[in-house]
Amino acid sequence: MTKRNQTISVTIIAKNEADRIEGCLQSVANWADEIIILDSGSTDDTVSIAQRYTDKVFVTDWPGYGPQKQRALDKATCDWVFSLDADERLTPELRQDIDKALSHKTEYVAFEMPWAVTVYGKRLDFGRSARDVLKFFRRQGGSFSPDQVHEHIIPAPGKIGKLNGRLLHFTHRDYGHALYKNAHYAWLGAQKRHAANKHGGGPFIALLRAAWTFFHIYILRLGFLDGRIGLISAALYAQVSFNKYVGLWTLNRQKHQQEHRQENIND
Repeated sequence: MTKRNQTISVTIIAKNEADRIEGCLQSVANWADEIIILDSGSTDDTVSIAQRYTDKVFVTDWPGYGPQKQRALDKATCDWVFSLDADERLTPELRQDIDKALSHKTEYVAFEMPWAVTVYGKRLDFGRSARDVLKFFRRQGGSFSPDQVHEHIIPAPGKIGKLNGRLLHFTHRDYGHALYKNAHYAWLGAQKRHAANKHGGGPFIALLRAAWTFFHIYILRLGFLDGRIGLISAALYAQVSFNKYVGLWTLNRQKHQQEHRQENIND
């Protein structure tokens, strides 16, 4: 067993994850030097389950994904931080890769790793899984973007390494949860772009974007090799893209209508 010489904090944000957080915590229990959990008002047993694994469980309000993950990061004290979602789990191979990387002084400030999206009892090896995510980084100098959704880690300046072990991602519980979650993210994405004064085109452009998303995931990333689940996954992501840009168009249209009415009043 490889012994690392640097410490690791695992940070998790959660709300109503009682059915999934235990598996998440079991994947890092007795491995992480510190586990920090920020709960934003769960009404199930999420907090009591979390307290079985760490005494650093904090109940907070909800300021958005980026600010909440930054809050969790601010509470971390170790050399490195793994920002883990409640629907994710580290594989033994990934833990071993990290231990090996930290068994000596490393030139890297962060590490990417391959995702393994798991839905409907199947692990996807292509499509949406055919990409790397940055989840592990040096605490000193690292931060999160302040985005309400689709936040990202901003590591300290330096080189980013690559790990081979996979991070399991149980992205949704069932198809109904997928529809709800995707609609929520699409609307948040539309609002984010609207606030940034993005235009994005009209409904026809939204349809083209959706078609490109499907082609990119199902064909270019070989999602078809994941069988029927790969087809469903690509279609769901295409739906998110369509809804996001149609949502942006409706927000911009509403804004223009309000401005036009205001001009008529002023005249």
